[in-house]
Parts: sequence; C-alpha cells; structure tokens
Amino acid sequence: MANKVMVTGADGFIGSHLTEELVRQGEKVKAFCEYNSFGTWGWLDTLPKEIKDEIEVFMGDVRDPNGVRVAMKEQDTVYHLAALIAIPFSYHSPDSYVDTNIKGTLNVLQAARDHGTRRLLVTSTSEVYGTAQYVPIDENHPYQGQSPYSATKIGADRLAESFYRSFELPVTIVRPFNTYGPRQSARAVIPTVITQLLAGKEEIRLGALTPTRDFNYVKDTVAGFITIAKHDNTIGQELNIATEQEISIGELAQEMVRQINPNAKIVTDEARLRPEKSEVNRLLGTAKKLNALTGWKPAYTLEQGLAETIEFLRGNLGSYKADIYNL
Repeated sequence: MANKVMVTGADGFIGSHLTEELVRQGEKVKAFCEYNSFGTWGWLDTLPKEIKDEIEVFMGDVRDPNGVRVAMKEQDTVYHLAALIAIPFSYHSPDSYVDTNIKGTLNVLQAARDHGTRRLLVTSTSEVYGTAQYVPIDENHPYQGQSPYSATKIGADRLAESFYRSFELPVTIVRPFNTYGPRQSARAVIPTVITQLLAGKEEIRLGALTPTRDFNYVKDTVAGFITIAKHDNTIGQELNIATEQEISIGELAQEMVRQINPNAKIVTDEARLRPEKSEVNRLLGTAKKLNALTGWKPAYTLEQGLAETIEFLRGNLGSYKADIYNL
C-alpha cells in the first residue's frame, strides 16, 4: 500500500522536485501549496499531466495552525519545506520570516504530535552555520545567525529538536547546503547569472565574488530527503546534505560564462552586496554522517547540474526577469 506523504512548500523550487519524484516512486502525495487568489500551484503547474493528476493539492498557509492540522491528518510522512528563504528580503521584512519559518514550523510540529505522524522531516539550511569556523562543516559546527533569515531557521531547528527530546516526535532535521537546478527563482546566484547571459547581457551583475559555497544539484537534494525518510536510524538526527566540494561565486560565474557566452564580463553591483558582518564567506560541508546512516552520495557533478539548469532556463526564460535585481 502506498505511503501517504505530504510536502509543505510543494509549489516551490525544491518542493516541486520532491513532489514529482515521490509521485514517480508510487507514493500517495498531498501537496501543501500557498493559497493565492490566482489559483496557481507554483511550479507544480508545469509538471506533466500524468504527474499532476496523481497529486492531491491542498491550498493553505503554513502560518495558520488550523489549516496545517487539517492538511496533515492521516499523513504517514510529512516533508516540511515551506519557508521564506531570500536573505535580502529578510533584512527589511523580518517579521514575516518569524511568522513563516518559526511559527509555521511550530504549527507543523504541533500537528504532527497531535496526529501521531510516523515521520517528519524539517528542512534546515547551511546558512544556520554562518561563515565556517572550521571545514568541512559537520553537524556539530556552532550556529551563527548572520541574517534574520538564518536566525529564524536556527529557531525552527531548535524547536524541532525540542519536540523530539520533549515528546519523542519522530523528526529529522535535514540541512541541505546550497541547492540549485531547474525551477530555482532568480533571487539565487546561479539562475541570476544564467538568465542574464541568456538574455544577451555582456556585463553580468553580481554581489560579492569571493565567498565560497558547496552546491547540491536539486535531484541529489531530493534523493537525500527520500533516503532519510526511508531510514528509521535518522530519527532525532540533524543531517547535512553536501557535496564536500566548494567553489567561489566568481569561479562559478566564470564557468557559466564559459558555457554560454565567453565574451561576457562579471561586474560587482554594490546594491547586491550583503552587509559585511552578514555575508557568509565560506560554506563547505561534509555529508559523512548522512552517508554512514543511509549510504547517500551525490550523483551529479557541478558541470552536469549546470548544463541541465542552463537547458531548462533556456526554454523558460520568459518566466524570469533578467533586467532587475530579484530580492
């Protein structure tokens, strides 16, 4: 009998990929999408009809405890991905991040406890670590809230831990390092560069070029989530999803320039720079704990992932605004 699973944030980037893969694996999937008056399902609208027809869509708001409780009834496994994630937007609208990321996660935790949910995966982020104090970053690395966004994700993680320790809730904190791929919003660095290049721009505008990141291709991140849910030895754990490879933003941009338009130049746009103490200068993770518990390893190289991302964006450029700075 198919497992009943629910994905919050299913209309978003990673959530839509996770929803699609769960359907392909034969799970009975409920997609919790943000209610809107347009009736749109976000990226789920772009999935093949045979996939969409298998998805039960629940339109709601993770900030509303009643809607979350109704949606989660009788679900065996819940993947909680719904969150506000843009760091620049968190600088001027931090209240919305507290409401969505902390209170929203609390609503999911409370509902899981009330319903006796068999497995709950709460999505964290490598941003909770701040600039690396040592590398590779493992799950014992200190937390540092270098933006309101990262501070709210730290708060959500610690709430999840408290529900495991206080109520034995079967929760796992899943912590992907920077994920990229098709359907990612233009506020992220990789689609920012690619869309500018595909739009024919000769000057590619970016923020800081020296910070390094550990980039997961979205299909590897999704495989990590599903693998974690299948292993009971991951309950109560915090688990990095990381490639254990780092690249600077400048080097990354040059790779995309090489693949699309070698004549383009990278220029720093002051408006895109984070405040000095807020910039995370180095992220390089280790997934040794995840590998030891589940056997997960990344299947994609950065070059392979970028090629697939470029192909997708080339065919969907009309969905992106390459002429503005997307918060």
